[in-house]
Formats: sequence, structure tokens, C-alpha cells
Amino acid sequence: MEDAYARSVSEVLEFFAVDPTKGLTDLQVTQHAHSYGKNVLPQEKSTPFWKLVLKQFNDLLVKILIAAAFISFFLALANGETVISAFIEPSVILMILAANAAVGVITETNAEKALEELRAYQADVATVLRNGCFSILPAADLVPGDIVEVSVGCKIPADMRMIEILSDHLRVDQAILTGESCSVEKELDATTATNAVYQDKTSILFSGTTVVAGRARAVVIGVGSNTAMGSIRDSMLMTEDEVTPLKKKLDEFGTFLAKIIAGICVLVWVVNIGHFSDPAHGGFLRGAIHYFKIAVALAVAAIPEGLPAVVTTCLALGTKRMARLNAIVRSLPSVETLGCTTVICSDKTGTLTTNMMSVSKICVLQSLNNGPMNSEYVVSGTTYAPEGFIFDSLGAQLDIPAQYPCLLHIAMCSALCNESVIQYNPDKRIYEKIGESTEVALRLLAEKIGLPGFDTMPSALNMLSKHERASYCNRYWESQFKKVSLLEFSRDRKMMSVLCNRKQMEIMFSKGAPESILSRCTNILCNDDGSTVPLSAHIRAQLEAKYNSFAGKETLRCLALALKRMPMGQQSLSFDDENDLTFIGLVGMLDPPRDEVRNAILSCMNAGIRVIVVTGDNKTTAESLCQKIGAFDHLGDFTGFSYTASEFEELPALQKSVALQRMTILSRVEPSHKRMLVEALQNQNEVVAMTGDGVNDAPALKKANIGIAMGCGTAVAKSASDMVLADDNFATVVAAVAEGRAIYNNTKQFIRYMISSNIGEVVCIFVAAMLGIPDTLVPVQLLWVNLVTDGLPATAIGFNKQDSDVMKSKPRKVNEAVVSGWLFFRYLVIGAYVGLATVAGFIWWFVYYNNGPKLPYTELMHFDSCSTRETNYACSIFSDRHPSTVSMTVLVVVEMFNALNNLSENQSLLVIPPWSNLWLLASIIFTMILHILILYVQPLSALFSVTPLSLAEWTVVLYLSFPVILIDEILKFFSRNSGIRFSFRFRRADLLPKREIRDK
Repeated sequence: MEDAYARSVSEVLEFFAVDPTKGLTDLQVTQHAHSYGKNVLPQEKSTPFWKLVLKQFNDLLVKILIAAAFISFFLALANGETVISAFIEPSVILMILAANAAVGVITETNAEKALEELRAYQADVATVLRNGCFSILPAADLVPGDIVEVSVGCKIPADMRMIEILSDHLRVDQAILTGESCSVEKELDATTATNAVYQDKTSILFSGTTVVAGRARAVVIGVGSNTAMGSIRDSMLMTEDEVTPLKKKLDEFGTFLAKIIAGICVLVWVVNIGHFSDPAHGGFLRGAIHYFKIAVALAVAAIPEGLPAVVTTCLALGTKRMARLNAIVRSLPSVETLGCTTVICSDKTGTLTTNMMSVSKICVLQSLNNGPMNSEYVVSGTTYAPEGFIFDSLGAQLDIPAQYPCLLHIAMCSALCNESVIQYNPDKRIYEKIGESTEVALRLLAEKIGLPGFDTMPSALNMLSKHERASYCNRYWESQFKKVSLLEFSRDRKMMSVLCNRKQMEIMFSKGAPESILSRCTNILCNDDGSTVPLSAHIRAQLEAKYNSFAGKETLRCLALALKRMPMGQQSLSFDDENDLTFIGLVGMLDPPRDEVRNAILSCMNAGIRVIVVTGDNKTTAESLCQKIGAFDHLGDFTGFSYTASEFEELPALQKSVALQRMTILSRVEPSHKRMLVEALQNQNEVVAMTGDGVNDAPALKKANIGIAMGCGTAVAKSASDMVLADDNFATVVAAVAEGRAIYNNTKQFIRYMISSNIGEVVCIFVAAMLGIPDTLVPVQLLWVNLVTDGLPATAIGFNKQDSDVMKSKPRKVNEAVVSGWLFFRYLVIGAYVGLATVAGFIWWFVYYNNGPKLPYTELMHFDSCSTRETNYACSIFSDRHPSTVSMTVLVVVEMFNALNNLSENQSLLVIPPWSNLWLLASIIFTMILHILILYVQPLSALFSVTPLSLAEWTVVLYLSFPVILIDEILKFFSRNSGIRFSFRFRRADLLPKREIRDK
């Protein structure tokens, strides 16, 4: 029943044909169960493991590599190699792909946990009326029409319409659903509001929320998926994970690279058609196969096989650094996404605030000397820990607050007129509450005021264990006074009272809404001497003005406290006793903003990141909080910057677009609104981070480019998020953004390094094919270079230090190319040199090396016809492993020098020396050790078709490799001098393709 909140009790009962005194019959239960289903959230089918595995190979570059592996295998067999030797190269490729796929499968498996953990918020049992009898049944057995009784501490088992309140009032904590900081009072009356949100539906009890005060009966109107919790589940199911900006750019680069690879491979094969029939190949078909094998080697050379592994490793290193900042990363790609975040949609309750109601202001009558004078006290401490101090209006701390009569009696009243509990949880090492948040705030106030008669108060309390300290002062007052009778809170009186006995003295303490308490008071307690004086109209007006200031301008939740001496021996209370009270004081409480939030938001603004506060609370409360934070002072007022969800939805499309660009606060939201806001911002090409802690935040956390859950939040929010803040601190988001930007900068550096290296390998093979000389490198050697000699330094580049001004620049644009314009030209130049140096090493050994064959260059170009001609050298010289070893070593060493070039994009090695990144130096040394091992250890040298080199060969390798440093230093000089640089720029800004962000 979707509109039960707008229907009367009788209409709802009639709809389900249920008698509120007897409940459903067994026959009706069976019928309703068949019609509406069970009261459980359906278990979502998880993606089969085999599908997850196949998904990891759905990438163009990966498909090219797989094809290259199989082609290499069959070509090797065609050339007469054994199955084992033919399988060496393909097996290396397939092992790399399998390792990358394993990382992807693990990541995606974790993403499906959120829906399962949502089921934990369903109640286990319910007290149900059926066939005229109450019984406790599993909550899963509930059906629409069941009559259910709930009381304090109960978790609501299904969506239900209130039909009867069995106590003076009923209050429900529905923060996990709406994000409201205070519990909500429920009532029987139907809701008349149009476009009602959860907060307006005061006659409905929502599944998964908790009763904090009172007792009532309700009729079930929705079960399973047809509940508020079920709608959250459905919203999460409809939300597809957003592809991160880096993943988009890598995918685009992969597509671009695949086209280039395909073009070059076809070109090499076509250009050599005339050589297919050369006698050395033994026929046209064998010649075609030979050059096809060269094309496959080109593909292996062009594809940076180690790139996915290096990206993953670099992001993983970033997550470790972020963990030290209390940001626990659940999804590796989200590390990089932080770097281009443009908008942070922050949940208010529990994120910007502590979600722990606490007393912040106290107002009492100081004295009547020279006219009535009020005293205002400020209370510090913003958590459930009994820690904090009382300060007077001048800011001076009170050493012993309990020596002031009004404060002393406020502590007594707060401790005695109270049904809540504070306790210390040693497992979580935090103080926890049981009961109404406002009552818990009063308990804490009693602890902060302390006890009278001890000079060492309140410092003596700090010597207690945390378990004893939790409620030490409250227990003291409860031991001094014996509770005799209680008048519960009711909606008409808006107050509660308790009768206490102490040493033959009867006292009634009362607390409630200030207007209710003040109207019943005739006297007032003075704070200077403890005397009681009549409550004059003038004093009453002053107190009402202070109350209006607290509740209006400061948006504090106010309570008034009072007492009354009762006749000796009285054992019960009546409503008539709640008259002629003596006013003690007025307290104002709030869910306080976190101390560090202001600077964090200002840092975001300096970094070009906009913050939007999103809350289920009302508009006034949200605006007041933003004023208290102090980060939004530049706005003056919030007109045009603050909207309720209903106001925003009703705006015309054009105004809505303008409002999105200015919005600072969105209030009175429910889960669907949060998700809607994220989608609307993403449609404006914003990169959105969403913070939250409640079940209600889960759909938006999942939809956002990066979802950030609080450490104290629900398991559902954490599972739907990409990152969890262990310290629940919004300021940690700023530190994480800085780290994300630094990681992206380093990621760009090692991607550029790998690109330039692979360009060198392509140039090497392409030039060799064009010149008609023997193969300079075989595919297995290319794989070794791509994975090991490229991979280790590339990973070490991820340790480059963070720039000092990383949070002073605006977020990069989502469609910014990883490698663009001038930069691409730079790496074409570097890549060309790498390739030419590699070919030069190969030719040098044949033509110029004293211990080599010293062939004429023309003989080298016609090597394939050697067997058909008379020569003064053996044709077997072209099978010697020395020249390819020299080429491979040149390639490795030149790339080690090139790695040093990538310590900075534009800064010279004279400014940022090699030892600024010791990890990079270590990786270069380790890579060279590995390379030397495969040269000089026999089983490895045979596997990679290499052989040991002489000192003369090593000398030439260094001569050919070192110039790459000088070339890049010249190019960096051009980059640093924009006037020179512009004359070398391409007309197109980006050579690598850029895909327009498609409308979502």
C-alpha cells in the first residue's frame, strides 16, 4: 500500500481487512503471503565466476596479445620447433594476462557485498497479533495486514502504519534511512503534505529503523522489496559502477594503440611481399609466414604488457600511503579518481558533524541585584565521552562548576529525570549510548559539571577507569536520590517529571519544552546564592528572548529544567503536581560540527573543489550548521545557494542547471534525491565524490565517481563505497585528494616512460624490416624487456615525491589526455632514438666490431640469399646470438637512462637528481643484475637466446645508450621555455584521441 501515510487508520485496516483487536487469521496470512511474498530482501544472484574471468579479457589490447600468443605458437610449430619450445613465448604472455585477470576478479567480487550486508538491517523477530493472540514470530514471516507491537529498543521489522500509541509518545531513530540527527516523533494522523518525503511521513514506521522511546501498535503495509530498505536495494541494483577517468583514458589509449599496431603490422607485411619468394625462406608461403612472424613480434613490442600490472602496483602503493592518513581504499582505481574530483557532496550528520548530540549552551538567572541578570555558559566536548569543560560568558573555565547552585541543580535534574544510558565499549574503545540523544546529552552534561564538595573536581574524575568514568556522576546522584514515581513525556504536556526522595525530603524534577516549563513556573533559582525568587514578567520575557535566540538564530534544540519541593511522604505524581515549579535553567544542544571541518572545506575550495552539504534535516538547521562551520562566510546568506529537495525538483530545467552550478546546501533529502543529485552533476561533466555513513547513502555512494564512507558508518555504506575514512574525519578527504593527485602525476610519468620505451621497440623492428637486415630481437626478448626491464623502473617512478603545490591547482579535466601534443612529440623523439640505437648496436657488431665478421653492409642487407650465393663467410653467422644480445642490452640500458629522465616531466636532472628517488635507483640496479643473470647463467641465456658480452661490447652499449639523457634534457629545456616550445608544437593539442563525455 503506497499511500498509507495519507490514509486514516480505519482506511488502512479496511484495505487489509484486518481487525485491530484480533489480527489476521491463518487463512488471511496464507493468502497475503501468496499475494505479497515473504518479508525478506531477495538474494541477488551473484555473477558467475567464469563470467567474471571472461570479463577481464574483454579488452582490445588483451585480445591482440592472446591472438599474438596463439599465432606465435602455430608459427613455431610450422617452422618445425618442438611443442615445448614453441609454447615458451605464448605461455609467458598468458601468465601475464592471468595475473592481471586475477586482480580484476578479486576487485569485482568485493563490490557485490553491499547488497548482502543490507539484509543485516532487517529485524530478526517481531511481536505479532494473530487469531486474537500475541506471539513472537520470525520477522521474515510477516505479511501485509499483520498487527505488530513495538517498544523501546525494537528494530522495526517492516514498513508499518501506526494504528495505536500505547504510551504518551513514540520516537524513532531513522538516521540510517534519512540522515536526520534527531529522533522523530511518530503520530497517528495522516500526512497531508504533497510530494511527501520520508521525513514527512510521521505516521509510518520504516523497516530497519529503531524505536528509542515509547510503545505502539502498527499494521504492516510493506514487506521485503516493497519497503524503504527495499527501495534502497533496488536503487543500488540500478546503479552501474562508474568507469574512472584514468581507466577511460587508458581504454582510449589502448584503442588508439591497437589501430596503430594493426596499421604498422600490415604495412611491414605488405612492404615485404616482394621478399616472400626469397630462396632463404624456402618458398612463397614460408616467406609469408616469416614476415607474418615479424608482424607478430611488432605487436608484442608495441603493446606495453606490463602497463596494467604497473598501474595496479602504483595504485596499491598509493593505498598504503593513504591508509597511513586513515583513508582505507576498497577500490584501487578510486585512488586516481580523487585527483580529478570537482565536487564533493558531503552528508551532514556524522560527516560534517559528530552525530553525537551534546549540550553547548546553558542559561540561568545569575541574580536580582541591580535588576535581573542572566548568565550564559558554554559547554565544550562534542562526543559521547564524558570529557569537556564549562566556560563563563567571558571565556574563563570554571574550576568547580558544581559549586554554582543553578549548575548543581541542572546536573541533578539531568541525571535523575533521564531514562538513557552511557557505557564504555572496550572492544571498540568508544563510549556508546542507549536511548534518546537529547537525554544522553543531559547525562554528559551532568558528568561535565561534576560533583560538589571536592576541591579536586573535576580532575579527580580523570583518574577513574573509562568504564567507571562513563556515568560516575550520574550514578552518584542516583545513589543519593531514590526515584519514587515517574510521569512520562506526552505530546500535550511536552514534558516529563520524576519524584525523588532524599533524607526525608521529596523533590520533583521536571524537564521539557521551554514554553511548557516556563508556563508552569512561578519561581526561579538564583545562581549567585541559591535563593529562590518569584518569576516576574520581566525575567520571564528575558528567558523567552534567550530561548528564541538559542532556537532561532543558533538553531539549538532547547530544553528547560525545573524542580519543586513536594509534601513529605508523597508516593505518586499527578499532572496537577506539575504546576508552581521553580525554574532552574535553559540548556541548548546540537549535533556539533567537527573542529577540523572548516579548514578542510577551505582547502577544498583552494584546490578548485566545490563542497555541497546534503542532509535529511530541515533547511534552517542545515544553513545554521554551515554558518557554524565558518567555511561559507563568503556567501553572506544562502539565498540561491540552499534548496530543499522538493524546491530543487520543481525548478524548470534551465534554472535547475544554474542551481546545480551554485548549490551549497540540499536539505530534506531521501536516498533517491542523493542519487539524483549525483547523476545531475555527472551530466554536467563533474567528477563527483559522495561522503556518507547511513544505509540511505548507499545508492549515491555507489553511483558517485568515488563513494567515501565513514568508519563508524553502516556496513552497507562501507560496502557500497570506494574508500572508508577510518577516523570519520572530513579533513581526511582533503589529504586523500592531495595523495590522489600526486599518484596521478606519477602514473602519467611511468605511462609516458613505458610509451617511449615501446615506441623504441617498434622503431627497432620496423627499421630492421625496412632495411632488410636479420631480426634484431625475438619476441621472447621483447617480452622480457616489456615486463621486467620496463616494469620495475616504471613501478619505482610511482615513488616520485609529491609536488608542494599539488593542492593549489584546479582539478584536471576528465577528458585531459594522458599524453598530449608537445609531450607526445618528445616521446616520439626519445622512442625513435631508442629504436635507432638498438638497430645501430646490431649493425655495429656485424660491420664494425673487431671480433665480429666485419661484413659489408650490403651483405647484411642480403642475408636471406646467402645460401644461394658464394660467400667468403659462413651463412651460420646470421644465427649468432651476439648481435641480438648487443641490441637487447642497448635497449635495456637506454631504457634505464630514460627512466632517470622521468623523475620529473620538465625539471632537469641537475635540479631533481637521481638520488631524489632511491627506489628508482634501486630498481635500475636490480634490473641490470637480472639482465646480467640472463646473459651469464646458462639455462636462462638459452631460454632468451642471448650470450655473454665482452668489455668492448659493453663499452659500445654505454656509448649508444647515454645520449638519450642529453636528448631529453634539450627537450625539457624547450618545455620550460614556453616561447621556444610553441614553435615546436603540433597544430592539434592532443595526438592521442579524446572521447567526449557521453550524456548519461
